[in-house]
Amino acid sequence: MKIVEALEAVTDAVTVKRVFGEPYEREGLTVIPAATVSGVGGGGQGHDPKGQEGEGGGFGVMSRPAGAYVIKDGQVSWRPAVDPNRVVVMAGLVIIAYLFSRPRLVRARASVRSTG
Repeated sequence: MKIVEALEAVTDAVTVKRVFGEPYEREGLTVIPAATVSGVGGGGQGHDPKGQEGEGGGFGVMSRPAGAYVIKDGQVSWRPAVDPNRVVVMAGLVIIAYLFSRPRLVRARASVRSTG
C-alpha cells in the first residue's frame, strides 16, 4: 500500500458518519447516537543495501460509545454512555491508591498521637 493510499483510507475511515449514527425515532423521541473516534497512522519509505526501494504505511481506528442526543418536544438533551469497564478500572485505581497510602496515614496518625 502506498503512503498516499493509506492516508486516503484514514480520511475515509474517520468521518462524521463514524461519530454520529443514523437518527431514529420512537414514541415521539428522536435519538442520535454518538461515538468518540480516534485514529493513528504512520508510514515510511527507504532503501535496502541492494538499492531496492520500498514504502509502506498503516493506520488504526478506535471508537467507543460516547452517548446520545435525545430530542423531545423541541428540547435537546445529552445522555452520556456509561462504560462499565471504565467504572471498574477507576474504582480499582482508587482502591489501589488507598491501599498504598494507608501505611502513611497510619504512621502520620501514630506520630500525632505520640506528640500530642
